[in-house]
Amino acid sequence: MAFDDDLLAELDELGDDVADESMDAGDAGAPAQPNEHVAAGPTSADISALGEASNSGRIDEEHEAFIGQVVSTAASVFSIAQHAQSSELSALLDEIAQSQAVPAEHKKIIGRVEDDPDYRLVLRANEMSAAVAGEILVVHRFLLDHYKTRFPELETLVRSPVDYARTVKAIGDAADLSRVGLAGILPNATQMVVTVTGSTTSGRQLAADELQRVDEAADCLLGLSQAKHRIVGFIETRMPLIAPNVTAVVGASTAAQLIVEAGGITALSKIPACNIQVLGKSQHTAVGLSSLTSKRHAGAIYYSDAVRSVPEDFRDKMVRKLSAKCALAVRIDSQHEARDGALGQRFRAELDAQVEKLLEAAPVNAVKPLPVPDEGPKRRRGGRKVRKAKEPYMATELQKQRDRLQFGRFQEEVVVMDEMEGAGMLGQSAGRIRATQLNNRAKAKVAKKYEKYMKAPRSVVPGTASLAFTPVQGFELANPQSSDAHVNKKAKTTDSRYFASSTPFL
Repeated sequence: MAFDDDLLAELDELGDDVADESMDAGDAGAPAQPNEHVAAGPTSADISALGEASNSGRIDEEHEAFIGQVVSTAASVFSIAQHAQSSELSALLDEIAQSQAVPAEHKKIIGRVEDDPDYRLVLRANEMSAAVAGEILVVHRFLLDHYKTRFPELETLVRSPVDYARTVKAIGDAADLSRVGLAGILPNATQMVVTVTGSTTSGRQLAADELQRVDEAADCLLGLSQAKHRIVGFIETRMPLIAPNVTAVVGASTAAQLIVEAGGITALSKIPACNIQVLGKSQHTAVGLSSLTSKRHAGAIYYSDAVRSVPEDFRDKMVRKLSAKCALAVRIDSQHEARDGALGQRFRAELDAQVEKLLEAAPVNAVKPLPVPDEGPKRRRGGRKVRKAKEPYMATELQKQRDRLQFGRFQEEVVVMDEMEGAGMLGQSAGRIRATQLNNRAKAKVAKKYEKYMKAPRSVVPGTASLAFTPVQGFELANPQSSDAHVNKKAKTTDSRYFASSTPFL
């Protein structure tokens, strides 16, 4: 027992010494990082989340800050690129090569899709693809930070990580960039700009250990890029075999991600469309930073090519439509129907037609031109009755005189109903006022048999004259006896014709 007690006491003292040494080293070293994940090194979940953000094109300032913190604490490139030399990635690439040795046309899935070896290999490859994409971003930043000492302007000239790594491998520590062969790496215009800028760069020559670190980072980035290319190519060739209709609707990469998140194609077929649209949503902040700038309820479908090709205002509507079609397509694939993907292609064609209809411009309301004016004479209603109805409303001669003014002469003014009105030319014209001219055509005609009733009365004293007023000559002096003699003569002629004593009976 004494021996056991002494051993436990020595272990306690050794533990206290180790704790004191670690605390001293922490006090003497650099200040602690604000992010606990970064201080302990990036986890595979953080790198995978970063890779998913890279694949969907949603790298923001928070991701950039996380990458900078990871790189600042890295001693070498392999400390942050865990999969670059891992046996897991090598084994996966070997399995992919063996699977690709057999063409996809010669393979046929029998039974449950989840039991197929290629199906499980695709799920593993999809997970590895996200992790490799995240490490590519981290290694690229590591390469930028260590090579900007030699050529700081190259970062702004070459944006692609793969092109940047190839350019760094080609240039190295060369002083004269005109002798460096960049053909096949960069376009001709970019080659010229890089050559001219490199001749006037403010960078310095790299030391041997710095150049070795840069070469390792460039080789690592190129290796990861090649591995990702093989993985993505395998997924794109095998997903049409596993889920042809879902692949036709949302694409191979998004379809694989949805199947991974759901836990299999059978499990995915049981999920309604409203939940499919949030599958693949990041449930945690990958970098331990704020999530205010992240899109809420945005899953794998939101970052697919079909949704990203639509303007920002219509993406939410496109997500709902695409999720509904994806729910139908995955149920078809789970039952091994439409293995050629015809239904999925039809669903995608319908979506494209709806998007085209949604984005088309609103119809322009054409301004209707006015009709051509009719400049010819207009048909007006006329006739004797119309003229007769207008005669009471015709302007009299007095009204016309009142409305006229004579140049150089003042008009008289009169008070009418407590208002002052001008008299115009009334009382200023010489002579008498002309009477209203009547239209004889508008005058009502009298039948001949009623003319005798319109004559002057017959009780006229013999030897006197009658004074009559006619509309044509005014006052007219007429002899009434002449008209009476004419009437008596006509009556006598009629009586003698029919009632004479000498007239026989007919």
